[in-house]
Amino acid sequence: MSTQTASLVKTLNLKNFTHGTSEQRKEFAAEFEAGLKETGFIILEGHGVNTHLIEKNYELWEKFFTLDTEIKQKYEGVEGGARGYTGFGKEHAKNRSVGDLKEFFHVGQELPVGHPLSSDYAANVWPEEVAELRQYALNFYRELERVARNMLEALAIQMDLRPRFFADMIQDGNSILRAIHYPPLDDSMDKGGIRAGEHEDINLITLLVESTASGLELLTHEGEWVPVKAEKGQIIVDAGDMLSRITNEVIPATTHRVVNPEGENTSRYSMPFFVHPYPNSLLETIPSCITEDNPEKYPPITAGDFLYERLVEIGLIKK
Repeated sequence: MSTQTASLVKTLNLKNFTHGTSEQRKEFAAEFEAGLKETGFIILEGHGVNTHLIEKNYELWEKFFTLDTEIKQKYEGVEGGARGYTGFGKEHAKNRSVGDLKEFFHVGQELPVGHPLSSDYAANVWPEEVAELRQYALNFYRELERVARNMLEALAIQMDLRPRFFADMIQDGNSILRAIHYPPLDDSMDKGGIRAGEHEDINLITLLVESTASGLELLTHEGEWVPVKAEKGQIIVDAGDMLSRITNEVIPATTHRVVNPEGENTSRYSMPFFVHPYPNSLLETIPSCITEDNPEKYPPITAGDFLYERLVEIGLIKK
């Protein structure tokens, strides 16, 4: 991590919350909230996600993305990209018309037959050409879900809410593991394109394990773009629009982008985990975040309706 980034972005150890004293837990929670308010990002260590599991997922996703386009397209078109493959350039940042220079694959919640929410989610699709993918991707999904619950419990404690206030919202929620491939740049690509345009994530928080190359940048409150990269064993955590909405923008959504490579022109892979509530969860302003100086900004809306609106805005669902 660069000196500039290290001075801006807090590095926290999750073990101080999961295994620490009451004082260590309080300090972790306070530092987490402060990091989200100050820069929108924190770097997390001590999370317990196995390095081999991360590496194996990257290995298997690379096998998928190097398949012929015609094969990958067999797994495309599942409910506006809710599951499965989305081809190159089909998603764009909000308020941009040029597609991002990436392709990706979505893995979502898998619930037992008969579960009350099972009909709300599209079924996952699994590429038969990469037989091990289902096992490793779902194991990775569950591990990131565990980390997300811990982080959200810490945030709830810091905000003087019941400990499971946020965690209950994501219980059997619509969280998404997105495997992304940013291919090397070539002359056939749109000259105005960028790997991922300036945007804020839709969800509550995002967990991002180390990517295979640099390129991620955050926008500071002073309007400066700063590079951020998780090293091996670290996870970047940032705040999304849903969290910003229910906190009345007390915690702002993190503006970030992925820039095109300036040096070696190679593929970049990343695996963000977008932490979403269940669809009928109500995104309603937390009363303590409403003050005379900060009046309520947003009416209540369900997480499902909010997600639909944003997917239309970024081009994954056509009205």
